[in-house]
Order: sequence, then C-alpha cells, then structure tokens
Amino acid sequence: MKLADLKAYLDTELRINDIPDYPNALNGLQLESSKDEITCVGCAVDANLMTIIKAVKQGVDFLVVHHGLFWSGARPLTGVDFAKIELAIESKLAIYSAHLPLDVHPVWGNNAMLAKGMGLEPDGTFLDYKGHPIGITCRADIMLPDLVAKFEAAVEGSHPNVGTGGPMKVSRVGICTGAAGSHIEEAHAAGVDTFITGEGPHWSFLRAEELGMNAIYGGHYWTETAGVRALAEHLSEKFKLGLEYINHPSGI
Repeated sequence: MKLADLKAYLDTELRINDIPDYPNALNGLQLESSKDEITCVGCAVDANLMTIIKAVKQGVDFLVVHHGLFWSGARPLTGVDFAKIELAIESKLAIYSAHLPLDVHPVWGNNAMLAKGMGLEPDGTFLDYKGHPIGITCRADIMLPDLVAKFEAAVEGSHPNVGTGGPMKVSRVGICTGAAGSHIEEAHAAGVDTFITGEGPHWSFLRAEELGMNAIYGGHYWTETAGVRALAEHLSEKFKLGLEYINHPSGI
C-alpha cells in the first residue's frame, strides 16, 4: 500500500478536513516517511516516545494514533522531543493522527465502538463543538449495576468511578469518550440520565448528583482504545497489511 494512497483514504473516510478540532490536534498525516510502501499498520492511543519505541520494535511502518505528536503545543525539538522524532524518521515510521474525526465516526469511532461493546444502539447526538455533535445518545432499559457490568466487560482494563445520583433503572445513556466530564450540563439538557465518559473535573461528579444523573467515569485512556484499534483492523483487512496493537495505558 502506498503511503500517499493510505493517507488519502483516511483523510476521506474520517472527513479530516471537515470536522473542527482542538488546534494542536493537527489531524491527518503528522510525520511522513521516506518509505513509500506501507506493509504494517499499528495503532496506539498516544504518539509518545514509549509507543513509538514499541511500534518500531514491532515492525510497524504506519502508526495510527488518537492523540498526536503536538498535543501539548509547539516545543523545541530537543531532548525527548527530538529523540522521538529522530527514532520515527530513522525507522521510517509514518504517524497519522485522528482525534475528533475518529471520536465521532459512526463505524470506527470511540463513541460508536463503546456503545456497540455495551450492546447499545445509538439513536441521536448531543454536545455541540463548533457546529458538530461529538456525543451520542442511546435508549436503554437496564439497571445501573448491570450497565456498569456491561461497561467493564466492554472496556478491558477500566475500573470505572460511578456516580449514582440518577435513577437505578437507566433509560437514556449519553456517551462521549475521553475528557468530556465538564459537559455534564449538556448531557442533562439532552435528556440523558446516565452519562459515560473517560474523565472529568471534580465538580462534575457533584454536579451530576445535583442534576439527578448517574455518571460513569471509565478512564480517558481506556475509553479511547477501541477506535484506533477498530480503524487499524479495518485498514489491515482492506489493504492486506500487517497489524500491531501498541498498548501503553496512562492510568488516567
């Protein structure tokens, strides 16, 4: 598979140029490679030194990530920032990042994959970001402890923090993976009685209680592993590429 063709395919399928995002996300191909032919795709949540080292050791030449190289802003290419770029370039590792375009994708997106893993069917959207909804809603008819059990089964490694300020019988679930806890008000306005996300500020847990909502905080990292994995599996199958999953949890 040609690197340029793989980039073009992802740009189109993920609508990279259409979906607005955090400026430092810089969605798309973040690091080119002098190797034109791609043979093995890898996936990781974050493009940091540790995942790049693992990707190189596993023979990956095209790494798909959710949080890219420039997440914390512009930095001088010195020290560890130089080391990871140097290693990737010398190892002919191309790096492609997709943040919100992957979160919201109806098939491979983090939200969609989490809903699928829990046996929930999306029926709407909520939480607007610059004119684009980034959360999904699902109808449900399940007791909260059973929903939490389904979440734990779907998200390997997560030990969720559960706020039980809402009804024990859940009827409407809102999902927005990652760090969406501060949007508890928008979830409430959308008629959600149980909000599932990765993490949120301290006050969001208490605000959910005040609003009569349940809140499941499953970990930023753990709620965002499924999207890159599903996307990489799709690329591997469609283009007959090798596949490697790089797991490097942050614990957050």
